[in-house]
Amino acid sequence: QVQLVESGGGLVQAGGSLRLSCAASGRTYSSYIMGWFRQAPGKEREFVAAISRSGGNTYYADSVKGRFTISRENAVNSMYLQMNSLKPEDTATYFCAADSSHYTVPVSRSGYRYDYWGQGTQVTVSS
Repeated sequence: QVQLVESGGGLVQAGGSLRLSCAASGRTYSSYIMGWFRQAPGKEREFVAAISRSGGNTYYADSVKGRFTISRENAVNSMYLQMNSLKPEDTATYFCAADSSHYTVPVSRSGYRYDYWGQGTQVTVSS
């Protein structure tokens, strides 16, 4: 099992930046595919970004491509989301998630594939 804790959310003006962190417990962190999802009030949860087990491959939603960067540091069981050029529509609760699928299974953008979730961190972008 793995426990996930997000941090780094806050209030920022449009055009600003934030860096989210996700700290994971457990000794097998490097075996998990990791992802970021977000949910705005009244909307469904949506995929933001994902990263392969080694960190060598990254995937982004079209809405954040070119503005957000996902990364991970397996040595310290951590994942990050650097968010630049933030827009009001980025306002949401951001969740980190871990997928424990077999190593042969590729990265998925579907939240249903992720087994473990953090409690979320709020990001608010003012116009």
